[in-house]
Amino acid sequence: MMNGLYSIHVTLLDGRVGKGSGVILFRDGQILGGDAYLFYTGSYTLKGNIFKGEVLVQRHTSPRNDDNPLFGGPAPVGIGVSGTFTGTRAEMTGTALVGKASLIFGATLRKLADVN
Repeated sequence: MMNGLYSIHVTLLDGRVGKGSGVILFRDGQILGGDAYLFYTGSYTLKGNIFKGEVLVQRHTSPRNDDNPLFGGPAPVGIGVSGTFTGTRAEMTGTALVGKASLIFGATLRKLADVN
């Protein structure tokens, strides 16, 4: 993954319904990001145009009204991710362990800004 700030748009797979979006920073093997309710921290490795990583998702704000963050329970959620990238876009898949359930998702990332 090239260093940069990316938008991320997540869709649940495996017959489940759910979507989410936020921003995510990939920089020198480190992942940082967030959305209205959650923040993400983690790490990744590169091999050619393929990346693999681990992310911990944690809640920073309780949901309001009918909002239902994808991975936003009170307990942190560990996620394994992998994907491929080009200069400005990436496709990623992942598996989140939420309680005793595994949620499989796909995500599209679009580069918003370069970072050094």
